[in-house]
Amino acid sequence: MRRTFLIFLLALPLLASAESYRMVSPSDIRQGQTDYVLNREPLLPAPFVKLPVGSISARGWAFRMLELERDGLAGHLGEISDWLDKKDNAWLEEGGKHGWEEVPYWLRGYSNLAYILHDEAMLKEAKFWIEAILRSAKDDGYFGPVNEDNGRRELWANMLALQILQDWYDYSGDQRVLDVMKGYFRWQLAYPENKLLRSYWENSRGGDNLLSVLWLYNRTGEAWLLDVAHKIHRTTANWMQETTLPNWHNVNVAECFREPATYYLLSHDPKALHATYNNHSLIRRIFGQVPGGMFGSDENCRLGYIDPRQGTETCGFAEQMLSDEILMAQTGDLLWMENLEDVTFNSLPAAFTTDMKALRYITSPNLVQSDGGNHSPSIQNGGPFLLMNPFSSRCCQHNHSMAWPYYAENLMLASADGGAALLIYGDCRTTMRVAGGQEITLDEQTRYPFSEDILLTVGMKKKQTATFPLYLRIPTWTVAAHVAVNGQTVPCQVKSGLLRIEREWRDGDQVQIYFPMQLSLRRWALNKNSVSVDYGPLTMSLLIKERYVKIDSKSSAIQDSHWQETADASQWPSYEIYADSPWNYSILPDLSTMSVERIAWPEDNYPFSSPTAPIRVKARGARIPSWGLDETKTCQVLPDDDAPRAELEDIILVPMGSARLRISAFPDYQPEKN
Repeated sequence: MRRTFLIFLLALPLLASAESYRMVSPSDIRQGQTDYVLNREPLLPAPFVKLPVGSISARGWAFRMLELERDGLAGHLGEISDWLDKKDNAWLEEGGKHGWEEVPYWLRGYSNLAYILHDEAMLKEAKFWIEAILRSAKDDGYFGPVNEDNGRRELWANMLALQILQDWYDYSGDQRVLDVMKGYFRWQLAYPENKLLRSYWENSRGGDNLLSVLWLYNRTGEAWLLDVAHKIHRTTANWMQETTLPNWHNVNVAECFREPATYYLLSHDPKALHATYNNHSLIRRIFGQVPGGMFGSDENCRLGYIDPRQGTETCGFAEQMLSDEILMAQTGDLLWMENLEDVTFNSLPAAFTTDMKALRYITSPNLVQSDGGNHSPSIQNGGPFLLMNPFSSRCCQHNHSMAWPYYAENLMLASADGGAALLIYGDCRTTMRVAGGQEITLDEQTRYPFSEDILLTVGMKKKQTATFPLYLRIPTWTVAAHVAVNGQTVPCQVKSGLLRIEREWRDGDQVQIYFPMQLSLRRWALNKNSVSVDYGPLTMSLLIKERYVKIDSKSSAIQDSHWQETADASQWPSYEIYADSPWNYSILPDLSTMSVERIAWPEDNYPFSSPTAPIRVKARGARIPSWGLDETKTCQVLPDDDAPRAELEDIILVPMGSARLRISAFPDYQPEKN
């Protein structure tokens, strides 16, 4: 598809007015006839519902990310991580000594990756562990390893395992899942309230437990489960405070801020829904004055540490994406859809090497040296946490595996009124059922977000028709969006929000979508009015020449990293990355001096590498000689406005997600001051 496609469309007549085309709000989407599991009363309805795992086949660059994950660290952790060693493993043996947390952290992404790719070897491995989870159920209903904390049962790992069982049920229909979950929630209902969810991690993360209870209730309708849900909310940390959070750990915040919105489905209390929005805003008002959709916490937010050199754990990216995915279906709010794309496109890819065999614990919007040194206190954590290492911290190495599979699973959703929805965009295909139970296929062709064009083709058995609504998100960042059906312009004012197209669909019908992208600027007032450059949903970063230095992974790993005895660490090297070109630039914030250049699409279908990124922006910038590395070899905080600038010169920007070293929040170049 070319730009000439738009010119052609504009010359075509409008569609017949007998069909329904209008912008709607999420509240306009009423529950109706559908083959998918919706919220039962008294739960409030949700406008959209996730399709069963395995329903969507990703293609293009999204499929390439899944392939790399399969062939990289996530797909092979079972062979190298001592925490996943089957000998003396807590999920396989009574009294097992290790793996109680790491196994389900890793397995929830690994198993879903197997379902999506239909990889027989991975399916066999996933089933091995899932059978162990099911087999661990006890007569009293409890399942999983028994860990005690001050006489209280530790339940955090069980929350992860519940997610695994839910996806396995949706994929396989295994009825044992419902039995195990019912037994476990009866155990929780009987467990003393003063002991339930009281240790730090589980207390913060009880919202995951709550979500699983509501999942089961929607499938069984057993009213006692609602008593369990109320109890879990009472014993979970209070995420409904107006001016503070229960704790400031970046993964906890990214994962747990949504708990009140989940409870809102049961309580119907608008204050609960408001609390989730408030949590999201609260942390970003100070620590989130940076590009990339996240907030600068390193591991824990600290007062005074708000500069874009502060980063986020890779775990935090993955958990924020999951939260956004859950909330976009629950609320239908564009906020969550666009934050999901922001994190996915601009933050997550740069946390990994391009082969996804190593990752960083901390990745920052401004990051100019990624080595194995100790960058504390500039970075909160004391250790080699800016190093690309396959095994330098227990959590992210295992938990990252869910990010790309879960993203692919949300590329298409069902709507509660028997329709279909594209709320985020990517090259993919799905087979699903719409109102009346008719099976259709939706085939989406695009290179979004590196392309402005999307083509959706509807398929069904020949000579059949189906009447159902199709929902399309119109992004807030685009202007003059254009949508056509079978070449005829949609007859309504298409503006940011949800576009509803309801008609009688036939095999081969096509929806052409055009989202013009343009350059824009964002200011980060609390971070010295620094500037970010956006092109549509992509944030741009300075092109820095990156020099990789391979080092031994075992010698550079931290003390809680454990390798299996048979693992060959030489096949899993670590990398330090150094800047071999200047990085200390301010930018001239004048869009008239900037231009977009498109280069050839990478042959390997991988757009998140700075040398081959398919989009570049030419801009003007000036170096700031006083801006360098601090005593910990970390990028200094942004310089003041009066720091001398050199002469303006041409600079190149690439997508932030493709840059392992990057400046994404630039000091301002003000001609009148230079």
